[in-house]
Amino acid sequence: MNESAEFELAHAARGCGCARHGRRLFSTLLAAAAPMAALAAAMPECRRSVASNLVPAATVENSAQQQYVALLREASGQHALASADNAQLQRLRYIAERMIPFTAECNERARQWRWEVNLLGSRQLNAFCMPGGKIAFFSGILSQLQLSDDEVAIIMGHEISHALLEHARERMAKGAGTQLLLRGGAALLGLGQAGDIAAQYGSQFLALKFSRDDESQADALGLVLTARSGYDPRAGVSLWRKMEAATRGKAPPQWLSTHPAGPTRIKDIEARLPAVLPLFEAAPRPARHFAPPPRA
Repeated sequence: MNESAEFELAHAARGCGCARHGRRLFSTLLAAAAPMAALAAAMPECRRSVASNLVPAATVENSAQQQYVALLREASGQHALASADNAQLQRLRYIAERMIPFTAECNERARQWRWEVNLLGSRQLNAFCMPGGKIAFFSGILSQLQLSDDEVAIIMGHEISHALLEHARERMAKGAGTQLLLRGGAALLGLGQAGDIAAQYGSQFLALKFSRDDESQADALGLVLTARSGYDPRAGVSLWRKMEAATRGKAPPQWLSTHPAGPTRIKDIEARLPAVLPLFEAAPRPARHFAPPPRA
């Protein structure tokens, strides 16, 4: 989207209701929808909501960058940020490096993103990819679930898909976060005084809850990214069985609060496998393999 279009969208999102900007906004949304519709026809998993265009992408990505930097700074201060020689961080970065080359086919902005991958010391079963390609995994999800490389790739693909599909931008366009972002806000939200970094520190992006439709869409695209990267998409079934077992009898972690139920998710993944397994069979296999970390 050009600068003029982004200006019109931002102007309208600030509450201008004049006919002039109403007409321009409508025209801009139609223009933005055209390339998205073409992409969806070629790769339906990449279909994005036109509503996301109400918030300029650069604004969202810049805010996410500031929050990500602050989150890493806080984690480093608590000795909860993995160093570059950490085997699990190397594992995450290797898997991401295999996946990232396919992302621009789904969202052209991904070519401009400065991708980052980090590992935070936390007991939470969690991972995320902020707008602009800012990825982090929490050590708890790797150690408690004893994830294989294929299962890590399923999570990586799912979280990257949220960023490619611009779900955060869409949620903020539809919700109260829009005005905050348009003012350039990058304030971080404290989440309490618990002992680990994930409970102590969060952001608008980490606190953002996606809809079940968003989660299902990220699952579908994530399977494609996983398969094309040379990782087995069937690991989605074993991953969610592990997740179900880890959370049985407990309140689900926030990460799962808006996700489809485990059995539903597994059924949906199994239904998609015939379409993505040929992509996996045709993909080059990873040259490096990693073991899970010691169980916490």
